[in-house]
Amino acid sequence: MTLINLTPYPIRLYSPDRPDGIDDLEPGLRLVIEPEDRPARLGVVPLSTEYRDGIPVELVQYGHAVGLPRRAEGVSYIVSLPVALGLAPRRGDLLVPYREVRNSSGTVIGCRQLAQPV
Repeated sequence: MTLINLTPYPIRLYSPDRPDGIDDLEPGLRLVIEPEDRPARLGVVPLSTEYRDGIPVELVQYGHAVGLPRRAEGVSYIVSLPVALGLAPRRGDLLVPYREVRNSSGTVIGCRQLAQPV
């Protein structure tokens, strides 16, 4: 299987047993998947504006992916969760980072697995 990273950041995959709270990025690091030049995004179609108690609320339609290639045999695309949820279950080739890994400051630095939203 070929993995193509269509998020705007590198995907760092760690071993499942790596504990959180370690500031060194390397312990348990298994793989880094660099991002492509152009990330996939969830397109937005503005429909209209309503006013609720004087506050403008835009009605928008989500679900049209921008920058997402067509399916290809043996290829899975790593995308953001909104992109994957917007297209699931029509696109079984979309994966998302899953089971995040955090440093001692609580910042997400990677994940332990990839997941396929269904």
